[in-house]
Amino acid sequence: MATFDFREDDRAPVLALSGDWTVDTIASAEAELRALTEKLKAGAVVDVSALGRFDVAGAYLIDRTFRESAAGDSSRIAIRGQHVNALKLLETARKAYGGALTEPDRPRGLTGFLEQVGRAMAAIGEEIIQTVGFFGETLVVFGRQLLEPRRIRWTSLVHVMETAGLNALPIVMMLSFFIGLVVAYLGARILGDFGASVFTVELVAFSMMREFGVVITAVLLAGRTNSAFTAEIGAMKMRQEIDAMRVMEIDPMDALVAPRVFAMLIMTPILTFAATMAGILGGMLVCWSALDVSPAMFFARISEVVPSQHFWVGMVKAPVFAVVLAVIACKQGLSVGGDVGSLGKRVTTSVVQAIFMIILLDALFALWFLEMDW
Repeated sequence: MATFDFREDDRAPVLALSGDWTVDTIASAEAELRALTEKLKAGAVVDVSALGRFDVAGAYLIDRTFRESAAGDSSRIAIRGQHVNALKLLETARKAYGGALTEPDRPRGLTGFLEQVGRAMAAIGEEIIQTVGFFGETLVVFGRQLLEPRRIRWTSLVHVMETAGLNALPIVMMLSFFIGLVVAYLGARILGDFGASVFTVELVAFSMMREFGVVITAVLLAGRTNSAFTAEIGAMKMRQEIDAMRVMEIDPMDALVAPRVFAMLIMTPILTFAATMAGILGGMLVCWSALDVSPAMFFARISEVVPSQHFWVGMVKAPVFAVVLAVIACKQGLSVGGDVGSLGKRVTTSVVQAIFMIILLDALFALWFLEMDW
């Protein structure tokens, strides 16, 4: 047990230590030592004649007591008596003290704002460079597996297709169904004011085939699948499973990234088709109930008036969105550090980046198809 005796004589205060001062015993003496900080002053002496076992934790406690005392200095602790390592450990504790933590000086006002903007732009640029590099590495692995199909991990591929694609089918179809309902209802109300409510059929077909079907699918996959991919790979990175894979000469790009890219490439067009059909079905129900357009007339008008190119415009976007989603998710997962905070940050970044890229690419596709007169 750690005990001490404090005496004040004419020359200097004496702090006499006795018992064992180790990490297991110093807790009982900490509160009483704090009460002595006002009594200790320059020239105080530490008596180690009766001191038993002594380790760095005990030395740190003594050093902290003198630093927080009225003397405010632990660099000249006077030792009385003989002990094997008391002086050495006290010196070690003093040198290990890095000083009081102070808030770093940060520019304020316009200078601080410009600094924050600069740091943010530099971080964005670095993130773009890293993502493009990871995309190139993914393409190399993708091409290598296409040339050597034996390298494809079929079990992982099928599993990801089920969890990331097939299990997402109900929510994708349900949301697209309601979007189709809303589009048809708004079209019927607004176009009806101009006596053109029959064009609601074209509105539903155009919007669901060209835009809503693929965009809704991609956004849902960004929130559902991207976060799952990043969390799975990030958890493996935290548990050092990826390091273990490299030690066993298993390439994480082959084992983790490629199956997810393949699965997204296969399932995203399927989900996009299902979303498009569900949205058109929702629009058909509104046209049938509100405009007295029978299902046969609805689909006959679509086949007569709506060119098939609008369907393929939406389907062409699906593989591009799939690759972007998978690359962002896997890259962010492999960038996770060793703490939970890093995992949460990377999952959030993955979802935000994925949604941003979907909207950006969709806008670029729209401009390109407009110039191509599609």
